[in-house]
Amino acid sequence: MRQLYSMWWAKLIKGRQILNYEKIVPFFLFFLMALTFPPNKPAGLKKTITTIVIDAGHGGNDPGSMSSGVKEKDVTLALSLAFGKKLQELLPTVKVIYTRSTDKFIPLWERATVANKNAADLFISIHCNSHTNTSIMGTETFAMGLHKAEDNLEVAKRENDVLLLENDYQEKYEGFDPNSPESHIYFSLYQNAYMDQSIKLAAKVEHQISKGINRPSRGVKQAGFVVLWKTGMPSILIESGFISNPKDREYLNSTAGVEEMAIAMATAVLEFKKSYETPVAPK
Repeated sequence: MRQLYSMWWAKLIKGRQILNYEKIVPFFLFFLMALTFPPNKPAGLKKTITTIVIDAGHGGNDPGSMSSGVKEKDVTLALSLAFGKKLQELLPTVKVIYTRSTDKFIPLWERATVANKNAADLFISIHCNSHTNTSIMGTETFAMGLHKAEDNLEVAKRENDVLLLENDYQEKYEGFDPNSPESHIYFSLYQNAYMDQSIKLAAKVEHQISKGINRPSRGVKQAGFVVLWKTGMPSILIESGFISNPKDREYLNSTAGVEEMAIAMATAVLEFKKSYETPVAPK
């Protein structure tokens, strides 16, 4: 049986070998239970969207990805503020809250806490991607879930690395190791209660980006992002483009590019809100 577990996990992480069988068994059992007994819709899940938290990735002493003098933390802040402004224009009755509105470092756990304490209905974290292959470009929007490709794992590992800047991160994140593939798999199994709605929101974001403003889209994906882990609402992470790609970088660092992306993201939320709040007739 242990050999079976080992083969199963090895396949999931694309050939990476896990030697600690004592950890493999509980991971497998947790995953099996999540599939067999999916959590019911939480009693507190509202059918209206009144509060949205926008999270600008990185900040302060954490610049995020950098290329040709452009820092991810600056791009994400500009996008987040423009996005929030467009949301308030399209949805004036919706309250918009920012995890940061200045160049400030915010621990990952605190970002989720902001959303939970304010009883937010949506949590949207904005980032920029990066790759050693500078020809790769386009947006990706993630929901929590099991990594379906090695690339997804690498994106999650890069974004989760920021917690190394936090004191006592192993205690705060229950022993999470950002360098461990099995830790990322374990955390990706959370948020099942909001998975469907998170994926629907992610799909609308990518649709508006690809069709609405004609930008290259790499689609909806799933991975274990710590920033989404403990949010008690549908949550997504938008990789707004590859800062390592000259065309994406120029676009995201321009006033026109930020404005277009903000419109696309806000329109996606508007469309999601309409569908989310529309009553479904019983069959």
